[in-house]
Amino acid sequence: MKAELPIVLDRASPVPLAAQLAGRLREAILEGTLRPEHTLPASRRLADELGVSRGVVVRAYEQISGEGYLESRGSAGTRVAVRLDGYGTPAPKAAPKPASPPKAMIDLTPGRPSGEPFRDREWRAAWRKAIAEPVQIQPPPASGMPALRAALARHLGASRGLTVDAADIVITAGTSDALQLIVTALRSTAGAPRVFVEDPGYPTARRVLKAAGALVEAIPVGEDGTKVRRLNALRSRPDAILLTPSHQYPLGGRMPVQERLALLEWAERNHVTVLEDDYDSEFRHTRMPLPALASLPSNAEVVLIGSFSKTLSPWLRCGYLVVRGAAGERIKRAREELDTPVSGILQSALANYVDGGGLARHIARARRQYAHRRALMIDRLGARDDLKLAALDGGLHAIVRLDGSVDARAVVEEALKHDVCVVALEGYFAEAAPENGLVIGYGAPSDLQLARALDIITAIIDRKANGAIA
Repeated sequence: MKAELPIVLDRASPVPLAAQLAGRLREAILEGTLRPEHTLPASRRLADELGVSRGVVVRAYEQISGEGYLESRGSAGTRVAVRLDGYGTPAPKAAPKPASPPKAMIDLTPGRPSGEPFRDREWRAAWRKAIAEPVQIQPPPASGMPALRAALARHLGASRGLTVDAADIVITAGTSDALQLIVTALRSTAGAPRVFVEDPGYPTARRVLKAAGALVEAIPVGEDGTKVRRLNALRSRPDAILLTPSHQYPLGGRMPVQERLALLEWAERNHVTVLEDDYDSEFRHTRMPLPALASLPSNAEVVLIGSFSKTLSPWLRCGYLVVRGAAGERIKRAREELDTPVSGILQSALANYVDGGGLARHIARARRQYAHRRALMIDRLGARDDLKLAALDGGLHAIVRLDGSVDARAVVEEALKHDVCVVALEGYFAEAAPENGLVIGYGAPSDLQLARALDIITAIIDRKANGAIA
């Protein structure tokens, strides 16, 4: 809203015109005549109206802007920055207390990777190259830019043994977007699709699937994943099943090859689409990764879900699907209808980074870094009789099971008071009886932060076990 300013300046006064104008504006704000919704006239226009030089208006605006009454918003103009509830001079404010520096929270939330790639010269170079490319007037292709899809096809061939064509890859805005897209595709042939998920499993996946319109059912799993004998005993089949066979989330086991082959045979026989979440298979610490379900010989429809959230950062919100067969065609049609949510410049930068070898080199560095922190976990916690470590074969987190004398929820609450964020294992269970333990992510904190956090957690466990008051 443009402000109308009935201002009169006294040219006979010894007070400079700029000071007079600043005083009139200040009074108008304090009296409530000028309010935050008001935009002041441009300096040149007000100067013409008052019959003064533009420099007088600029100096007045600068004066009361410096006092905090106005704020400049560039092309949007200069606006009033304060609102007063009454008239006259505002009540004096108490002198602000010196702000104490915020305490640094040590975040042990699982799934958080190191921020190293954003300090990587190759990563910055990939972005500079993308920015230097000619700006396109057309939006990116719905399934993703050809350069990124081709780069990912080559990367998956080298890292996961997948023989995949660029046409089989669909770019997504991460795992949540991928799951919504898959449900949309499944709904194109039926009503609300039934999707089985692991229990325990990824809580966000359950929420996203339900929000997208799927009927979600939890099936109990152990550390090595879903047992096909349990699936064979089911009276009715689902439309799809979401699994983490390479590193069960969060328990950390991996599905044996024979079990994988049996699963694919069951899925083919029952016309079930297998959704393979390959979320952190690059980070194996003790054994070579098993082949992806999508790479095994089978006529079952398998959709591999990949993401840069663990390898690079969830901040990117970018991932991909490897799709084939009838399910793949439905997913591609759904993507065409919904269009891509991933910007072209991000896709171009990622293509440069992957094709230039930056991603492979980052993964190698990160694997060594995470292996060192895994060793730190074992060194600090492995010798304790009251704790049981698990999920350490790969990935970015570990499970710490507690005995019955200590409640994991109490440890979580107490740790937060000491600026350590850790989560309880029970939160990953949907219907199965929850286990008493902690899920500790060691990807994001530094070695020193992790060591300090583990000292705090073990001290809390000791106090709780001994019945001491924390």
